[in-house]
Amino acid sequence: MHELKNHDVTKTEYTDIIYEKKPCLDKAGQPIHGLNNAWIILNNAAQYNSYTTQAVKEVILAFRQASNDRSVGSVIFTAVGNKAFCTGGNTKEYAEYYAGNPQEYKQYMRLFNDMVSAILMCDKPVINRVNGMRIGGGQEIGMACDFSIAQDLARFGQAGPKHGSAPDGGSTDFLHLFIGVEKAMYSCTACDPWSAHEAYRHGLLTEIVPALKVNGEFIANPLVHTAKWVNAKGDIIYGLPKTGDDLQAAKGALKSGEVDFSLLDEAVEKLATKLLYTFPNCLSKTINSIRKKKLEHWDKNKESNRDWLALNMMTEGKAGFKAFNEGPRDNREIDFIKLRQELAKGEPWSESLFQAISPIK
Repeated sequence: MHELKNHDVTKTEYTDIIYEKKPCLDKAGQPIHGLNNAWIILNNAAQYNSYTTQAVKEVILAFRQASNDRSVGSVIFTAVGNKAFCTGGNTKEYAEYYAGNPQEYKQYMRLFNDMVSAILMCDKPVINRVNGMRIGGGQEIGMACDFSIAQDLARFGQAGPKHGSAPDGGSTDFLHLFIGVEKAMYSCTACDPWSAHEAYRHGLLTEIVPALKVNGEFIANPLVHTAKWVNAKGDIIYGLPKTGDDLQAAKGALKSGEVDFSLLDEAVEKLATKLLYTFPNCLSKTINSIRKKKLEHWDKNKESNRDWLALNMMTEGKAGFKAFNEGPRDNREIDFIKLRQELAKGEPWSESLFQAISPIK
């Protein structure tokens, strides 16, 4: 056999993420010699797996490495811990370095765009193993993946207009393809989070599985209505948060249980195995043909969005990220009414305006 060429751009040592290969499993659940799944794992649990600039660069290289690896069947994109898959960009870095520096943020957004594109152009199917919250930019990189399997305690949603940005890192391009224009409009503007059950009902996820064990038995997320439930309008729905006495009882169940990801890992491995039993080139072509629907919007908008997001760091972005980073734990939003009142009077953006709307008094 002739010597194989290495098509990786560079050799990478990962510091802010984890990259590892685990053997693929056959239909009987046994490891297969010479075939692996590549696990790309965000590793910033202390900050809810938000991605730093360094982590973004490493994710790009990790997807390129997994894409080129001839032994890899599927890529599993996930994170450490049980609280969050990803909550988006690192707000501390945004507030302390990028706020007020549009030229720097524009370069950062080039990296972010390349990260999303690296996921969308990976030559292997990408499964998002959602181990916790998938919010903001985390929702966007999750939707860039081909499949999403979530533990049912996870929450999903956007945060942009609440914290000084627009969800132009993918949500304004992708979300309507999953759930329709009107629900996408509501999610991207109101920024109300969805439970995993609600996200699954809307069509955002491939599968959800329980992760909470109480007295040794798995139970569905106790904080939401997981069976058919009739609301005040007579609609039969599920996935909405519980309230009142139901919520208090649910919190007790949550506190008494433990989080166990064995069903999540089983579901992820099962899908990866199912994909393994296909012709690899036919599978890749099918995935790329469906990805085109995302890429049509992403490639059309990503550069103009990058320009706007950079300039926004001079005004609303600066105010929003600093408020989130520096505000008290129970109030990390600006005074939206005060801002609108001042802008209505023609007040320009200035340091005095930043101070007037800041939660830090």
